[in-house]
Amino acid sequence: MQRWRGLEHLPSGWGRCVVTIGVFDGVHRGHQQLIGHAVRLASHHRLPCVLMTFDPHPAEVVRPGSHPAQLTTLRRRAELVEELGVDVFCVLPFTLETSRLPADEFVHEILVDKLHASAVVVGENFTFGHRAAGTVELLRTLGDRFGFVTQRASLLGDGAGGGSATDGFGKVVYSSTYIRACIDAGDVAAAAEALARPHRLEGIVVRGDGRGRDLGFPTANLATTKFAAVPADGVYACRFIRRIDGVDRSLPAAVSVGTNPTFSGRERRVEAFVLDVDEDLYGQRVALDFVARLRGMEKFDSSEALVERMRLDVEQTRALLA
Repeated sequence: MQRWRGLEHLPSGWGRCVVTIGVFDGVHRGHQQLIGHAVRLASHHRLPCVLMTFDPHPAEVVRPGSHPAQLTTLRRRAELVEELGVDVFCVLPFTLETSRLPADEFVHEILVDKLHASAVVVGENFTFGHRAAGTVELLRTLGDRFGFVTQRASLLGDGAGGGSATDGFGKVVYSSTYIRACIDAGDVAAAAEALARPHRLEGIVVRGDGRGRDLGFPTANLATTKFAAVPADGVYACRFIRRIDGVDRSLPAAVSVGTNPTFSGRERRVEAFVLDVDEDLYGQRVALDFVARLRGMEKFDSSEALVERMRLDVEQTRALLA
């Protein structure tokens, strides 16, 4: 899969393509359905499939300080859409100038002049252009004018299921907003149901207070990426992911999210006790896949009581991830 940053240096001789557009944060089940539709359409016409997304999130540019919690980093998003068969992952830098581009100019300058779109596949709630004035119907009208087909894909599933919101008629609705709410509440199981995989948190292992090692549970402290969607305070069973020689390696981990109230902590941290591993992890780029919530954050009367509970957390994690 090719990865582009902007559209200034398209390959020479670039021809027609099928384009799908959106933020695609999370690449959840609804996104997978939409992207799959675009990939199949491109394959049918023997054209490349281009997925266009934006960085930073448009909300942060239009309303600074409103950036939603991020479900996936751009790098992770690229990995996920490549697995779905996308040929080009195109990140369009989103600026104030971009936000002020009228809808018809966005279509003409980007989709027609630059990408030579033969077809454009978008979600049913897709909007574009200045003040989000562009709708799917306008895109279809402009497509008729400029020579491309517009197809609208639903973000609904087949029926109501666990871990998903519904539209009032029993249909499953997949949305990044719903998934963020699940993660914010600590319901990582519901988030995983809507994502079709566990929610992943990425970052660098940094040095902490060393208190975990003193208690017999040395932890890897994760410095998360900016805007990362961190689950609610509590203890979780996770898979600790490291990339070794280009391959992801997974280990079970009991992970604490919170301020460590037993020791009057103030800084909110993500601390992973990786089972059956005794090595220096500092400085490594790692990820945590949140599989299950074991309990909420608790304040214990003594370090001994905390250690006893941590032993139980480890046993539950081992059993869940066996």
